[in-house]
Order: sequence, then structure tokens, then C-alpha cells
Amino acid sequence: MPLKQPRWPRIFSNGFVIACATLGPLGRKLPAPGTWGSLAGLLYFVVFFQRASIGAILVASVIGAYLAVAFCGEAELRLRRKDPGSIVLDEFVVIPLCFLGWRSLTEAMPVWGVWLAGFLLFRFFDILKPLGIGRLQSLPGGWGVVADDIGAALAACATLHVGVWLWLQW
Repeated sequence: MPLKQPRWPRIFSNGFVIACATLGPLGRKLPAPGTWGSLAGLLYFVVFFQRASIGAILVASVIGAYLAVAFCGEAELRLRRKDPGSIVLDEFVVIPLCFLGWRSLTEAMPVWGVWLAGFLLFRFFDILKPLGIGRLQSLPGGWGVVADDIGAALAACATLHVGVWLWLQW
């Protein structure tokens, strides 16, 4: 079954769809919008998921990713641009995936160090798109907008855990 762009966001106005996809002024008015969207996502994690279980983070991330697919894909259509930099909802909703199992990471690093490392690793993988992450953008509509960010978040998470494991072995 091929992935199709959800149709339900079509009922909303241009302003609402674009405001959701750009997180208002974060994506439209600030320089380096992906970085600001990622910082907002880090704050989202700290406020809502810092004490959450892995299962809760996964459920919230799946729901958030689906909403991002819908709104980001619809915003692409309305802006008539493929994955414009101003669309940052995708970065925002996937950042919690960077910190799956994050409590185990604090054995080797202070909490703020885990947050900083996760944020920086996510931006690295999101910008450079190594390890096949870039190919995920070829998925249709909002699926491509969000899938590469999911790949970047999971790569950041894996790198954090491998790095901490190696550190603890020495």
C-alpha cells in the first residue's frame, strides 16, 4: 500500500496550516529555522517527556509524526515548495526520539550534557543526512518531510547510547 498524503488538513485555512507547520514565527521569522524548531523540540521533551517511559515517548512521537506528516505535507502543497526550511514541525515532534532511554545516558554525563549532545547530534544527522537518511526525503508529501527527521533522531539516539557505552567501558 503506497503512502499517501493525508487529506483531512485541507479543511483548514492557509494561515492555520502554515502556522502549524512553521510553529508560527520560529520557522518564518528567525534565521536557521531548523535549529530553532529543534530547540523548541528539546524544550518540548524537557517539559513533557523528561519523566516519561519509553513507551509513552514512542506513542506521543507516532501521533506527533502523523500530525506533522499531515500539516507539513499540506503546507508544502500550499507553499508550492518541497520541504522548505521554514517548515519545522517535523524537527519539533521527533526530538524526543533522540532521548529514548535517556536516563541510562545520565550515568556518564550530566543531564544538561545529554540534552546538548542529543541536540547537536540531531542537528548533525538532520543537516548532513548520512547513512541513507537523505533517501527518506524521497517519500511522497509530508512522509518525506518527516521520515528523514525520524531517521536523524534515531541515529542521534543510537550514537548517544554507543558513545556512553564506550565511555563507560574505558
